[in-house]
Amino acid sequence: MYCTCNLRASTTSTASPLNQDRVSETSPAGSTMSEMGGGDLPAEPKVEQLMGKLRLLQREKRQLEEEIRHAQSVHDSLWKELLDLRTEVNDLEGVHKDKEGTCRKLQLQCEESEQDFDRQLNQNKTSEKLLEQYRCEIQEVKLKHRKLRMRFENQLLQLIEQHKQLDYLFNPKRVPDELKKAEDKKRQLLSAEQVKLAQLHKLHEEFEEAKKQKQPDALMHE
Repeated sequence: MYCTCNLRASTTSTASPLNQDRVSETSPAGSTMSEMGGGDLPAEPKVEQLMGKLRLLQREKRQLEEEIRHAQSVHDSLWKELLDLRTEVNDLEGVHKDKEGTCRKLQLQCEESEQDFDRQLNQNKTSEKLLEQYRCEIQEVKLKHRKLRMRFENQLLQLIEQHKQLDYLFNPKRVPDELKKAEDKKRQLLSAEQVKLAQLHKLHEEFEEAKKQKQPDALMHE
């Protein structure tokens, strides 16, 4: 409608000078007729003047038609451009709506990702705490096992040493030697016993002899 109004305005503005020319051209005839109003008969216009006016009107008509065609062409172009712009606006609005939907989806996904990240971070912290606790427990268990192993190794060494000693003492190959040593030890002990008995017997005899010698001395003193 805006283009149509412009077309009408341009047509009116274009036609107004021509109408003025027409008025100016016809004004002499009017003036002549007014001048001749006081006479008896009006003056007839000349054929050449009428033909000139007709040619002028036809030329103006052609110009007006050309201007109308140009204005219509401009109007059609502008109308087509307007339709294209409306189509483009509709397309852009659809794209905008799609982008808004995609943006909302991405925002929701981003929020979900942030929540998942926070949840995963909390799980990692909990896992790290549990891992540290398990490490401490493992170290304690290792320390206990080490102590038990050392105690077991010490007991095993003691048992091995005792076994070696028992094996050394009760080895069948050493029995004859041990018996011989025992017999020799027995003979040595018997010999020592006999010597001690002989010494004891000698001391007893000396004691008896000394006792006998003391008895006469005691009688003499009485």
